[in-house]
Amino acid sequence: MHLHPDHATDVSVVVIGYNDVTHMADAVRSALAQGPSVSQVVAVDDCSTDGTFELLERLAATEPRVRVIRREDNSGGCGTPRNTGIDAVTTPYVMFLDSDDVLPPGAVNALVAAAREERAEVVSGLCVRRELPSGREVPWQRKLYGEGAVLTRPARLTRLVHDTLCVNKLYRTDFLREHAIRFPDGHYPYEDFVFSARLLAAEPRLALIPDQVYVWNVRRSAGHLSISLDRAHIENWRARTEASRTAYDILLNAGQKELARAARAKFLDHELRMYARELSLRDAEYRRAWWEHTRQFLGEYDAADWAVNPTAAGRLLGRVILASPEPRDLPRLKELAARPARLCPPYARGRDGTPVWAEDLPQISLEPYLVRPVHVLPLAVDAELHPHAGSSVLRLRLHDLYGRVAAAGPEALEVAWRHREGGRTAQQVTVPLTPATEGTWSAETGVDLARLGAGTWDLRLRVCFADGTSRDMTAHARAGAGLLRRRAVPSVRYGALLVQPYATHSGALALRLAMGLHGVTSILRGRLRRLFHRAASQ
Repeated sequence: MHLHPDHATDVSVVVIGYNDVTHMADAVRSALAQGPSVSQVVAVDDCSTDGTFELLERLAATEPRVRVIRREDNSGGCGTPRNTGIDAVTTPYVMFLDSDDVLPPGAVNALVAAAREERAEVVSGLCVRRELPSGREVPWQRKLYGEGAVLTRPARLTRLVHDTLCVNKLYRTDFLREHAIRFPDGHYPYEDFVFSARLLAAEPRLALIPDQVYVWNVRRSAGHLSISLDRAHIENWRARTEASRTAYDILLNAGQKELARAARAKFLDHELRMYARELSLRDAEYRRAWWEHTRQFLGEYDAADWAVNPTAAGRLLGRVILASPEPRDLPRLKELAARPARLCPPYARGRDGTPVWAEDLPQISLEPYLVRPVHVLPLAVDAELHPHAGSSVLRLRLHDLYGRVAAAGPEALEVAWRHREGGRTAQQVTVPLTPATEGTWSAETGVDLARLGAGTWDLRLRVCFADGTSRDMTAHARAGAGLLRRRAVPSVRYGALLVQPYATHSGALALRLAMGLHGVTSILRGRLRRLFHRAASQ
């Protein structure tokens, strides 16, 4: 039965958890704190053994809005307990919450108000990834939620396929049931991909709101990583490709060709680039298995999938993988997979002089780069930091790309350091670019490490051209001659600084700083913790 929007004011929040007694209470309380709009919190315990169920029973004894359901057997995934919740709710609206996350104040009211005002079957809001323990917050798919929008057909905004989360949305319960929109049961990693595809295939009236409605807590130092973070095993990649394939098939079979095509493009631009950036962290056996499986998966793509935006980093990355039976050029592919992409030398040419990926891969043409605007090209800047007492020296070298940079007239580099945890920017300077060796330009600037302060700092650059255009980018961290070695530097202000220039997973230059004896001890303690967790996970 369809409920009239004027009477559809009640929401059930389905909270799922397994062996998460540490965080479950915070999740449930964040749902209850939403106020009277939440008439019921359905807490589904997936047969925990750590006291999670007993904790939920105690909460239910003091809060009549909490209903606890305990599954008899552990399902092995997130889909089955969410389906259990869908079957149990009796309210017009439902939303989902994981036991280690929270709903921010006002989230449900904002979602329900939009659902009623816009007569929407689904309302989606902004999710924020909160990195713990630092507390740094990163918006998820910010471009989708810059301002409100109402879509009668999801295909009118194909970027929707990029938001595969199920937890930042409010659903009309009878819409899910009438269209049999459910999660895959059992152990099915990335069940959100399939659920989201089923949702879009049903063509709901969809409202987007700019309000923050979900906090996704990311605990990278946890002893047991979440499914989305535990990418060290090849089974994770196989599960991700299978979920992506299933989502594509769902959309295509529903006649949603635009969304299906966008889902394949999203895989190249997001999944492929993310895992390629991390290949250098894996052993040779993993890399061979990853390469073989990826080639098989990308072999399902057709010519039209590769024709759209052929200079996009994910498409070039996929073309190189398809053309190579064995893993190759991994350092260069890692740089190409960076955000933003960096295409590092060598810049080869075919026999006819056209740009190609490599002399032995002339079929991978880079000719489209000759006509793309220079401010969107994957330019490469090398960076090396030389720590010294007082002011350290940052040396930068910009590479030409088949003559395009020279033609645009590079004039200067805007240099800044961004604190990874706090998000603040420091020591912003503009330095001129001067011609160096053939096809390169160089720049140099000082860095006051003591004024930067403790923490992790990412180098951010902007290349400025003569025509007024610019290109935001990161820099490739040069690793030779001990440039990425940890060292102690004397400091008048702190006595000593512990300085660690390093390359991120994507090869970009970053910097860790610790001040004084206490800071140095803290850094070393953190390093030991990371080594312990890494050894325990292997």
